Amino acid sequence: MHRIKVALSATLAGLAGLSGLALATAALAQAPVVRIGVITSLTGVAAQSGEQMKAGIDTYLRLHGDTVAGKKLQIIYKDDTGPQADVAKRLATELIGREQADIITGFVFTPNAMAVASVVDRAKKPMVVMNAASSAVTTKSPYITRTSYTIAQSVKPLAQWAYKTGSRRVFSIVSDYAPGLDADTWFSKTFTALGGTVTSSVRVPLTTVDYSAYLQRIKDEKPDAIHVFLPNGQPMVSFIKAYKEKGLDKAGIRFLGGEGWADEDVLSMGGDAMVGIYTAGFYSFSRPGPENAKFLEAFSQTVNGRFKPNFLSVSAYDGMTLIAKTLTKTGGNTDATAFMNAVKGYTSSSPRGTVTIDDKTNDIVQTIYIRRIDKQAPGKYVATEIDRYDAVKDPAK
Repeated sequence: MHRIKVALSATLAGLAGLSGLALATAALAQAPVVRIGVITSLTGVAAQSGEQMKAGIDTYLRLHGDTVAGKKLQIIYKDDTGPQADVAKRLATELIGREQADIITGFVFTPNAMAVASVVDRAKKPMVVMNAASSAVTTKSPYITRTSYTIAQSVKPLAQWAYKTGSRRVFSIVSDYAPGLDADTWFSKTFTALGGTVTSSVRVPLTTVDYSAYLQRIKDEKPDAIHVFLPNGQPMVSFIKAYKEKGLDKAGIRFLGGEGWADEDVLSMGGDAMVGIYTAGFYSFSRPGPENAKFLEAFSQTVNGRFKPNFLSVSAYDGMTLIAKTLTKTGGNTDATAFMNAVKGYTSSSPRGTVTIDDKTNDIVQTIYIRRIDKQAPGKYVATEIDRYDAVKDPAK
């Protein structure tokens, strides 16, 4: 009888131990998690932009870890394949429904962000825009904030600087799509209000690959400068090479561009044709300061030195910073109202400088830099900051 009691005790103890282990395993499996759904372009025409965005997110995690307010950050990527509003909307619905995402972020393209806005508004989920630059995006729901920029925010200082430094007659040429139209509107509105003249406003089809006829017209009109807005990448390179080949630089017609002209891929493809142009934006990889130096080193490790960061990667890095700091403030609470209340008054240092979030619009406030493209050495081109406009809000709001 004594042996039976001992055996029974040992069995019960063993079961208790197994039960404890099972409970510990279950508790570990159910550790608090914040699920962050990222909708970006991992394939298709904007895969390079999506890669920059993902690298910015990964660099944040490399430097700061994946735990905030006692919760683990789980990143869930979804590929929108490009400017596909219907696809983005479906992905957001899947993220919130099936994946139980707490926060939605990403967005290379404005139409995709606009389509998702109604989804997050209905589901009451915070949305952090890492690019999509149309002013209207953050007006579509009280649960949306942004860490990139707006076209108006970048173009208005460019027009102010152009007038301040002597330009009086400017020819504006933009690609015929929403961001290009925003750029043309805000450059023309700002420049003419100061007393300048926009001699012509030309809208170029997005499919354009040969700009020589447009540049000949510009040369014939003899403006002081040209204002240009084109999609990132090859269109910029084709245009700037034709600008130099037509001799517009030698004719004294200076070049004024927005964000993207200081990106490494554009600089390397454009080569010497890029030297001497002026561009306005919030970030270039060559900007000075210890914050950017630290970011550059970590970013290089993230991508194994394959490419330099551009404005998309910094916006994504800052988007993660905003999410983490806001969750710290809320104690890990992802409720949309609590999250957005905590975003109010947000300020942070960044590789681009100091950024804040406007209390009234939930949109970013930041420094816009005027940069000149210089050649440092054979094959090495950088954006030199020659002027700055601090605490710039989106003028469209």
